[in-house]
Amino acid sequence: MTRAVTAGRTAVALLMAGLLAGCGEKAAAPEPVRPVLSMVVSPLGAATIGVVGTVQPRYQTDYGFRVLGRLVARPVNVGDSVTKGQLLAAIDATAAEMAVRSLQGALTTAQGSLLNATGTVTRQRTLIETGANTQATLDSAEQSYASAQAGVVRAQADLAKAREQLTYTKSIADYAGVVAAVGAQVGQIVAPGQTVVTVARPDVREAVIDIAVELASRLEVGMPLTVSLQIDPKTRVEGKVREIGPQFDSQTRLSRVRVTLDSPPDTFRLGSTVTTYIPGNSRHGFRLPAAAILTQDGKSRVWIVDPGSKSVTARDVVVVANEDGSVTVTSGIDDGMRVVTAGVHHLKEGQKVRLEKEDA
Repeated sequence: MTRAVTAGRTAVALLMAGLLAGCGEKAAAPEPVRPVLSMVVSPLGAATIGVVGTVQPRYQTDYGFRVLGRLVARPVNVGDSVTKGQLLAAIDATAAEMAVRSLQGALTTAQGSLLNATGTVTRQRTLIETGANTQATLDSAEQSYASAQAGVVRAQADLAKAREQLTYTKSIADYAGVVAAVGAQVGQIVAPGQTVVTVARPDVREAVIDIAVELASRLEVGMPLTVSLQIDPKTRVEGKVREIGPQFDSQTRLSRVRVTLDSPPDTFRLGSTVTTYIPGNSRHGFRLPAAAILTQDGKSRVWIVDPGSKSVTARDVVVVANEDGSVTVTSGIDDGMRVVTAGVHHLKEGQKVRLEKEDA
């Protein structure tokens, strides 16, 4: 009986020892491989600032009139193509035409007076040779002849001026282009110098932007810049800075910059809205999502994935928060490192991880 009890106790002890051994083996099981999101970091480049502007012609002319008058014709509208020598606008030419006719009559009268004076002086010279006339009479005839000559010259000059004034009643295109704007309607009284039609040459186009003086100081004439259409940012052309405004606008405190476009496509129409990209100051560090930062004990850390062992190691970093919700790591990591970007609060030092989209 005693032997049976002893054997039973021994069996129970062995069973308990086996169970305890099984529990110990379970506690010593390795950490599970945890899937994580990650990214390979690369240093930030120079910041680029996009400035919105418009496409404008390099050459354009404002056409008007040199004299006051009522607009009687303007056969062109905005967007019309014009050729060299084409009529753009005309004012009432009645007064100018009447002045021309009046001065034509005055010239005819002056020419008749000159003809009479010429005959008179010829006769007086003949008479003075035969002694039938006095020198005083000849001098008077010659004076009348000189006066008649001056009258003809004056009448000719007045007529030429009137004809020139008549041409001022029409505005003619000096070159082929496109009507960019109109400033007066038919029937309106236009003053001398008032813009009636603006013609632009579409062959040479520029991106015109207004920027702060501090940003303009980074530019220089001839500097290459990239320009894209705002409605289609993928459509880009290269350009060069042609002109930087020497003064800033007193109201906007901005300086105007003109960038000549290099062979822009037809989509860069006059008046189109474009974005000009200006290099900014160089930036240092690495951009990461805010979820990649683990904050413990007042310190910021990131998990670095070892490419060989696929395990993670914590590393202290210095971060700067950005307005878009991301962070910039200024020190603590190097170019090419793989950083865990999600699930950082569930990792331990040396824990194995499985990267996103990686085979199990």
